Amino acid sequence: MRRSRLNKNLERRNRKTIILSILGIAIILFLLFKFGLDLLVNFSLFITGNRNQATQNANQINYVATPILNPLPIATNSAQVVISGSSLKDYSIILYLNNNNVDEASTDKDGNFSFSEELNKGNNQIAVRAKYNNKQSELSNIIYITYTNTQPALEISSPSDGQKFDKNTIGMGNSVNVTGKTDAGVTVTVNGFWAVIDDNNNFSYSLPLQNGDNQIKIIAIDQAGNKTEKDLKVNFSQ
Repeated sequence: MRRSRLNKNLERRNRKTIILSILGIAIILFLLFKFGLDLLVNFSLFITGNRNQATQNANQINYVATPILNPLPIATNSAQVVISGSSLKDYSIILYLNNNNVDEASTDKDGNFSFSEELNKGNNQIAVRAKYNNKQSELSNIIYITYTNTQPALEISSPSDGQKFDKNTIGMGNSVNVTGKTDAGVTVTVNGFWAVIDDNNNFSYSLPLQNGDNQIKIIAIDQAGNKTEKDLKVNFSQ
């Protein structure tokens, strides 16, 4: 009877050990798949409770963890941009802008870093690498960002400012078709409603008119936030 009870206790312990082992393996595989080897190494170093010692150990095996850049917008209308990310404490972070080494900064006590840099007009490529004890990491994830402060094109084909409409000119209903052309990658709104844009950057929107004067505001906005606005007034009589 005593042996039977002992066997049951051993079986429970074995089951618990197996379950915990499976759970641990699943967590490691998830982290590896989701965040990659670098974050997994950083996580392993973090849970030891001694980041300084972990950094020394990493360098003893000739490995410097690759830093991770935080996301940036794909386009901006400001030349100045803050570039930030995370790494390990006491690392030096080297910043590369368009493949040129432009700056270097140290991580803070939490392993975070940031740079304030001026972008070149047009497309920019940003990456970083970490340095510790004269050893360097692999290059980080690369971020691409476009800097432009040019207003998008906005040509209005119809209607014309001051144009008058009635049931005979519009036909069935009371809507006028607002049409025009803009640049690629630009969104257009007509009185706050999204216009349809085709592959040739032509836009159109069917706008219902009220009896009397109608104000029409057309706005084109590019991915960097540059904006072009045009105002029209048309008249509709029933």
